[in-house]
Amino acid sequence: MHIYLAADHNGLKLKDALRDWLKSEGKKVTDLGPDVYDQNDDYPDFGIQVARAVASRPEENVGILVCGSGVGMAVVADKVKGVRAGLIHDPAIAQAARRDDDINVLALGARFISAAGAKRVVMAWLQEKFSGAERHRRRIDKIIKLENEQGR
Repeated sequence: MHIYLAADHNGLKLKDALRDWLKSEGKKVTDLGPDVYDQNDDYPDFGIQVARAVASRPEENVGILVCGSGVGMAVVADKVKGVRAGLIHDPAIAQAARRDDDINVLALGARFISAAGAKRVVMAWLQEKFSGAERHRRRIDKIIKLENEQGR
């Protein structure tokens, strides 16, 4: 598994903390920025890079995006065909999102979760696997059909 990370200025500190922690856990991590604080940066510029990286190899790549609320990053990521992003702040929801919806991009809101809380969410999400249950596959297939109908 290859984990791609990015943030905007509001999520920079949390993104850096997660990157360092994930690397210390032996995870394969690529940080797509930013490298320095710039209060005028825009989350779509960073979020789209992670979403495209995930979509390029969805069987291998996942993404973690951090902004102030997490909402903007989730919206941007979900614009890319093949990406299923979720804004998550609770480990149990992270597990359910992976198990049932097979989300491949995790969005976090730096204003609403601590570094310790974010680590718990990330760990729960990374450890969970998609169940493959027929009802969940059927629902994901409907999402894929919608993406294809919209020309994504």
